[in-house]
Amino acid sequence: MLKKVLVANRGEVAVRIIRACREMGIQSVAVYSEADKDALHVKLADEAVCIGPAKSSKSYLNIKNIIETACLTGCDSIHPGFGFLSENSQFAKICEESNIKFIGPKSQVIELLGNKSNAKKLMESAGVPVIPGSKGSVTGLTDAIKTAEKIGYPVMLKAAAGGGGKGIRIANNSEELEKNYNIVKQEAKISFNDDEIYMEKFIKNPRHVEIQILADEHGNVIHLGERDCSIQRRNQKVLEETPSTAIDDKLRNKMGEAAVKAAKVAGYTSCGTIEFLVDSDKNFYFMEMNTRIQVEHPITEMITGIDLIREQIRIAANQKLTYKQSDIHLNGHAIECRINAENPREGFRPCPGTVKSVHLPGGLGVRIDTTLYQGYKVSSHYDSMIAKVIVHGSNRLEAIRRMRRVLAELVIDGIDTNQELQYLILHTGEYVKGNFDTSFIENNLDKLVR
Repeated sequence: MLKKVLVANRGEVAVRIIRACREMGIQSVAVYSEADKDALHVKLADEAVCIGPAKSSKSYLNIKNIIETACLTGCDSIHPGFGFLSENSQFAKICEESNIKFIGPKSQVIELLGNKSNAKKLMESAGVPVIPGSKGSVTGLTDAIKTAEKIGYPVMLKAAAGGGGKGIRIANNSEELEKNYNIVKQEAKISFNDDEIYMEKFIKNPRHVEIQILADEHGNVIHLGERDCSIQRRNQKVLEETPSTAIDDKLRNKMGEAAVKAAKVAGYTSCGTIEFLVDSDKNFYFMEMNTRIQVEHPITEMITGIDLIREQIRIAANQKLTYKQSDIHLNGHAIECRINAENPREGFRPCPGTVKSVHLPGGLGVRIDTTLYQGYKVSSHYDSMIAKVIVHGSNRLEAIRRMRRVLAELVIDGIDTNQELQYLILHTGEYVKGNFDTSFIENNLDKLVR
């Protein structure tokens, strides 16, 4: 088993990892920026080391400082969490070369799956359903126009090295394609330092459904059901739930089998997620694979009873999975609401500041992952997510009612949040009926934010 883990992240995910390590009898080392010196993950870790100023490029993205800290503190492994360096193949490779276990897949697998066009080609060769689109990256505007004519409008232009909803534009005709082509290339270059782009047929009104997988280093791969991530804004997830109202047992099994096949063909090990789009006719298409733990992993933990961080660490320690596919049972229903420091009534303006008071509700089936406490300063330097509210119920209606109750009790005073927006979503008739898709917030924003 691993003995000492450096947590190369911040916020609630760093706290989550540190707590898992403590329960497993593993020492933890937190790294932090100057802006995070009073953060909860710094207080909870066995050791904490400042690795640079507030700017991410000087701290949480500073590979040299992180590796040096791991060596100086005697860490045998690094957990990257999500975001920052979690899907950086170069970082994983440097860990491997430094004889430090990267708690995640191998560097070459991250590199393979990190390029969305190459990942798509790999899945297609393995018989995993993919969205019709370009054969790899498009070579120029002329190639893009020819590809669009072949697959039919509307089309999506996407950064090959993309993620997090960045570097994506829709084109409904050739004029929009010409306009958006260079925009996407510029966005891709700025966001990912790679202007390679590819194209896909735009699936109208899809559901965004992902499958959680676990894969050890002994060839064992299982899936743990799906998460519906269709409630999103500008391709950023807002609310997630499991099971999906769009998926029946037959389709769940088909998608699970496809996800396992995808992991095996990629040589994947660790915890990972295969993201699919599901159309109105219940056809599903591979979108991408996230080579890390997901923000929304707690809802899978709630309905399976499996600690995904713990399993991720066990896999990194070269241990076999303790579960077979037949051991996986989905019990009840779980929902997660992402609480962001932002003002939906002002165009979702980020709202950093000092938390004057906080009340975190409890009760049966309630879990809140956060770093908030009275006096905590929410920084303007990082992602605006400050908490994840997770509930579990014996059925979907019970989970919805529980989440409504929890959001009504939740108090975060001193900063603006999207708490009210989440509450209103849960009272919308379409959501309660399960009749929604990825355009839900866009179509209902005027009613939700008045």
